[in-house]
Amino acid sequence: MDYKVFCLFAIALIVGSFSSAHGQAALTQAQCNVLPVARVNCGEPGITATECFNKGCCFDSTNPDAIWCYYARPDDECVL
Repeated sequence: MDYKVFCLFAIALIVGSFSSAHGQAALTQAQCNVLPVARVNCGEPGITATECFNKGCCFDSTNPDAIWCYYARPDDECVL
């Protein structure tokens, strides 16, 4: 019985490590779909995509005139 519990715990840890970044849930494409003019800066100039993601932010370098590392859109659900 202890071996089964250990295996389930190990699997849960492995799956959890793939689905989160530093304890934060991965951002969805919809959350990162922010118009370039509406982006709020989340990093310093020259930040890499990895550094940006580690801060829990979105990264998009396809538009050189827009902010590349920016905060995601909030969820659509109402939080009180």
